[in-house]
Formats: sequence, C-alpha cells, structure tokens
Amino acid sequence: MKARKYSAALLFLGLISGQTLASHWSYEGEGSPEHWSELSPENQQCKTGMNQSPIDISHALAAHVAPLRSHYPDSPESILNNGHTIQATMSAKSDDTITIDGNVFKLQQFHFHSPSENTLNGKHAAMELHLVHKNAEGELAVVAVMFNTGAANNELMRLWQAMPSKSESQQPLTQQIDMSKLLPLDKTYYRFSGSLTTPPCSEGVRWVVMKHPLTLSVEQLKQFTDVMHHDNNRPVQPLHGRVIVE
Repeated sequence: MKARKYSAALLFLGLISGQTLASHWSYEGEGSPEHWSELSPENQQCKTGMNQSPIDISHALAAHVAPLRSHYPDSPESILNNGHTIQATMSAKSDDTITIDGNVFKLQQFHFHSPSENTLNGKHAAMELHLVHKNAEGELAVVAVMFNTGAANNELMRLWQAMPSKSESQQPLTQQIDMSKLLPLDKTYYRFSGSLTTPPCSEGVRWVVMKHPLTLSVEQLKQFTDVMHHDNNRPVQPLHGRVIVE
C-alpha cells in the first residue's frame, strides 16, 4: 500500500505542476486507455489493478453513511489546460478541506471530464467534476460531482472566462470562485475504494460520488468540449467484488 500511495503522490505532484509522468498518454489513438499499461512500466495497474476507477454505480449497499463534511472558504489561484483536462489549482495556503473517516483531507486541485467517468446505472452525466484532496499521510480522496445540462452555472462561468484555449497553458484566476457552490446542497453520496482515473492508475484512493447533480448550460458544456477537442473520460472498470455503500 505504501508503494501505491507513493506512486499516487508522484502523479498528484505532476498534476499540480501541470506535468504528467507519461505525457504521451491520451484518450484516443495509440495512447488511448486500452494502451495505457503499454506506455510505461509505471502504468501496469491500469491493466492489472483490481480496484480501478471509474465504475458504474448500481446496487449500492445501504450503510447510512454520514453526509460529507466540507469546508471550502478559499478560491483557486490558477487554471491550467494540460491537454487532458481543465484543472484549477489551490494555493498552498488555502484551507479548503473535507473530513472522511475522521481524517482531514485538504483540497489540492479540481478538474473536469466530459462525458462523466463514473456512471449511474449505466448512464453518463454530461460532465463530472473531480475535487482531489490529500491528507497529512499523503493519502488521496476524490469527491466527484455530476453535472447535467440545464441552467447555467455561475461558478463555471467564472472559471470558463479564464479557461486557456491552448494545451500546456496556465494563467492566474482573478475572479473569486465560491467553492461551496460546486457541491450540491444535499451532501449524501456513494462511497467506494478506487484508483486514479489517469496513468499510472494508482489504487488506494477513497472515492465519494455525490448523489445529487448540479447543472451547466449547453453552451457551457460546448465551451469545455470545444477546448478539449475530444471526450476525456476513461471507460468504466470492473468492480471485482467491491462494495459500493450509500
């Protein structure tokens, strides 16, 4: 497990700096998800892992888990187009946290996938937000929020206004983002153990998928997909006996 956490931490640091450990991976062509394990020895869990993400969420076990405790007072400081996603990065001084299993996880960055990576009863949402957190031991927790098309989202509007159109470009965020509004008011969720959804697909990641979606407009979705030029979701992975709780 320590090796898995170390590998996850390495990729995490790469995402924060706008660099990836295997820059030639992609979502299509020779670098597409079915080939990730062939691109680098570090990516073997993309093929052999038994707790991979994303998954299809169905037949969840009622475990009466407590609603998510979140504290999101600060706004991200920069926005990055790394060619794989649009990512907003928090300042090292920010105090945005969640509490899971009595442990405090600090928000490091958040990014987007369209269509959604996790599915609900086999159905994709239009977009999925991943809020990536890390605790003092270097363990990762991802909070996922689904977006369906509907009313425009004000926080996305502010983010998209600064969204770099060119790959490998980054710029500061001058407008304040109310991070609490990127979570639904009802913080009930599905919970399971999984992995990073990008190479090296390291496992040991705590996943929290919010039950209630937010909305974005058709125009906001098009803004994102026009910049990405392709879908950026990894296909769902086998459960291998994992239990999803709610």
